Amino acid sequence: MSQLFEEGNNNRVYLDYAATTPVDPRVVEAMLPYFTERYGNASSIHSNGRGSKLAIDNSRKIIANLMNAVSTEIFFTSSATEANNWVLKGHAFYKDKDEAHIAISTIEHDCILNSANWLKKKGYRVSYLPVDEYGFVDIESLERVLEDGATLVSVIHGNNEIGTVEPIEKIGRLCREHGALFHTDAAQTFGKIPINVREMNIDLMTVNAHKLYGPKGIGALFIRDGINLSPLLHGGGQERGRRSSTENVSGIVGFGKATRLRSKEMQEEAIHLSSLRDKLINGALEIPESYLNGHPIMRLPNNIHLRFSYIEGEALILSLDSDGISASTGSACSSHSLEPSHVLLAIGLTPVEAHGSLRLSLGKYSTDDDIDYVLDVLPRTVRRLREISPLTPSELKTQ
Repeated sequence: MSQLFEEGNNNRVYLDYAATTPVDPRVVEAMLPYFTERYGNASSIHSNGRGSKLAIDNSRKIIANLMNAVSTEIFFTSSATEANNWVLKGHAFYKDKDEAHIAISTIEHDCILNSANWLKKKGYRVSYLPVDEYGFVDIESLERVLEDGATLVSVIHGNNEIGTVEPIEKIGRLCREHGALFHTDAAQTFGKIPINVREMNIDLMTVNAHKLYGPKGIGALFIRDGINLSPLLHGGGQERGRRSSTENVSGIVGFGKATRLRSKEMQEEAIHLSSLRDKLINGALEIPESYLNGHPIMRLPNNIHLRFSYIEGEALILSLDSDGISASTGSACSSHSLEPSHVLLAIGLTPVEAHGSLRLSLGKYSTDDDIDYVLDVLPRTVRRLREISPLTPSELKTQ
């Protein structure tokens, strides 16, 4: 099992990195002085404040460099959820109600989906882009929406549930050709796979720290120079007047440090995780009537999303948990909901099929031993749950 959890968490195998990651000890070390020694308010003009502002500006540059932006295009937020809300609502509020037309994919994170639904109830025009069985946005539908005057398109980069990575460059190019702004939620991809906002035609992009071994409570929004969004928060004029609130200096420093480490370690880690991912997928698919959700190749290097006929995902999660394996059925933000995942319904699964899903997500502390353990526990867990399920055919209960 992974050493991190063997030493500190009862021999557990943690496979829920898509929900959150442990903070890298090097990130903690970088943050500590900004709690007790370098605690100045970055808006203050004395030396304590100037030191905090310098630390913020340094992190801003680091984050911008990893996506090929410039530092003045990075605005810090409290989370990816806030950044995503800011994009959709800030765009809508900046325009007249009859002018704004927002289009989102049907597999967006809940914070995008719920923001769009809220705007629609307020009278704004919202379109929903269908996806195929792998989760890829239907390009013909996108083109029709763009020809119909969409002003903002938001498509998630790497899906937080099924792991499919969208053809962002192509989508961005189509948006630019039609004069629409293009936003992508890159919370699951930033620091995991290369992103170049210039080459990929991205106008706005959401990122956060706690998915790349940084602290919770800090995110950022890339806003290409020249793009206007109405602020959601009004106050002291921080973040160049676009996002007021006293800056979370320690969190921003941690975000910068985590990003710098990702720039050095991302490529090697992606190779390692892809190997573990494929080993786990191949082993799990040997279980009768098991299936992979999402694209088999164009997917996040750390994402495995499976479904098993005749059993319920929540029961599977609890059974794995009792065997020391931390996993999930989908987005951690909606893990307490009894409703089937809107993502799985969007790719064509029935509610029953969707309820039989399992998400396993890897991280840098994952090992071959972890995968071997899961592949030992998972088949017998599925078999046991099928034995007590009234849905299971009799011939499958004996396998």
